[in-house]
Amino acid sequence: MRAIVLSAGQGKRLLPLTTSEPKCLLPVDGDRCVLEVQLRAIANCGIERASIFVGFGAERVEHFLETHPIPGLTVDAIYNPLYATTDNLITCWLARHEMTEDFLLLNGDTLFEDEVLRTVLEGPNCPATVTVNHKDSYDEDDMKVTLDPDGRLRAVGKTIPLDEVDAESIGMLLFRDSGVPDFRATLERAVRTPDSLNRWYLSVVNELAQRMEVRTTAITGLWWQEVDEPADLEAARAGLRRLRYGDDEPKDPIPPTVARANSR
Repeated sequence: MRAIVLSAGQGKRLLPLTTSEPKCLLPVDGDRCVLEVQLRAIANCGIERASIFVGFGAERVEHFLETHPIPGLTVDAIYNPLYATTDNLITCWLARHEMTEDFLLLNGDTLFEDEVLRTVLEGPNCPATVTVNHKDSYDEDDMKVTLDPDGRLRAVGKTIPLDEVDAESIGMLLFRDSGVPDFRATLERAVRTPDSLNRWYLSVVNELAQRMEVRTTAITGLWWQEVDEPADLEAARAGLRRLRYGDDEPKDPIPPTVARANSR
């Protein structure tokens, strides 16, 4: 199995922290950056190959990968020249040549404890699985999902009415067996549509769910964090400290750069 990590974006909502440093290289666990935390979790769960799709600050990311090897994990970086003018459907489409076997698709800003990925990998063996989290309420920025009673995905997208939402996608998907060519073929059709440059790849998963079985795996109660804004970065650092230290978590202050960004 291979992991495909979509890390081409700059992370503009984290400016000025990402003026020159891509979001995936921001430190979140001591001096470990977002990407290193992801790759270590991937390796810890037995995946042996990972393809990282880069764009903004590509040279920095490539240098990091060359100088920070992860034991047991073979990693390559692939450049997306369109990262600045497109949404992640195009990055995902550029990844189609890596989709030749069972694969994990992961957003470059999704952090998680190892048990999240283990739960997904040990879940039902079905063609496509979307990892979801349940919570008490949802907002407009959540990637919302609606489900059948048995957990089958009915729809996924940000525009689903709030009173119809059952869960949120955390940005981790698993494709196996027939789901691999089905997803790849649907990507090929999607990029031929007039709005393809401004679409999310989960719109393709939404299309898949209308004609094939797309299951969900819930990881509610386990730790994960999407990193979009300075407050998310602070939450990720705090969450990773708790995972590392438990009740002995050190009470470090918010790093000055984050404090300044939060004050804007």
